[in-house]
Amino acid sequence: MFRIIFFGTSDFAAPHLDALIRDPSFQVIAVVTQADKPVGRHAELKPPPVKLLAQRFGITVFQPQKIAELKDDARFQNLLNPRPDVGVIVSYGKILPQWILDLPAFGIVNVHASLLPRWRGASPIQAAIAAGDRKTGVTVMKIDAEMDHGPLLATEEEIMRPEDTAGALSMRLARRGAALLPKTLAEYLNKKILPTEQNHAKAIYCKILTRDDGKIDWNRTSSEIERLVRAYDPWPGTWMELGDKRLKILKARIRPNDAAFKAGTRFLWKGRPSVKCGQGTVIELETVQPEGKIPMSGEAFTRGYQNWISLKEKLESEMV
Repeated sequence: MFRIIFFGTSDFAAPHLDALIRDPSFQVIAVVTQADKPVGRHAELKPPPVKLLAQRFGITVFQPQKIAELKDDARFQNLLNPRPDVGVIVSYGKILPQWILDLPAFGIVNVHASLLPRWRGASPIQAAIAAGDRKTGVTVMKIDAEMDHGPLLATEEEIMRPEDTAGALSMRLARRGAALLPKTLAEYLNKKILPTEQNHAKAIYCKILTRDDGKIDWNRTSSEIERLVRAYDPWPGTWMELGDKRLKILKARIRPNDAAFKAGTRFLWKGRPSVKCGQGTVIELETVQPEGKIPMSGEAFTRGYQNWISLKEKLESEMV
């Protein structure tokens, strides 16, 4: 039985931990996850999904603010004798220092939500949707000192769907990764497969997303914006400014260009809120959420919002 230390935090990580716990080839001796986070109006502390799963199975959990704290944690140090066989990291949210990488006999193995070397970085699922990729997948790899740079152990493809949001695609990739991880890990630890170097010349990177990334640039085409709405669902969300308020865009639909407005012009298309985008394209806002209110259809929003500029007004003032 191989002894494993698991590093992970999110909903994406939890199925991978569950798969390892249930596999008789492995013993998860410890879980390292991020601190409980305040959520909601009352800022109640919410534990990470990985922590809840580990506690359910009686696995020791560590939540250091900084990884360096584990050096002085007697409980953690006691678990290192005998030496762990391997570490597994999935959506942990922090970079592991070299001394952690060197702890297990077989190093640290990662499950990454893309087909590396495409979309190295913190937001591979969002990047794949936003770019209009037709396929993505999961990669099991060995971690080295550089970001998502280490040699590959296995990959598995996932065909993307036209309606995919980041949330929906993440769930499918988590299931695929959780199925791939145990068998790949067993083959690696039993020396049946060897790590294979990535083609670094083909590496493409994605960034850490912030809320500001969700602000729509209407100079983009309607196709690009529609993909962004799906890519940034649920995080960081897409939005536009209406006066001094934000309007969240939860679902959008590409429409034919039937009005010669400049990019950013708001108008009604068959009674539905629409915006002129780049290169003569148009997008309809199907579902929106005004600031401080619940989600609603675009039509319901325009009935209650008097300042959504009408087609007639824009024809008079902003024809190009």
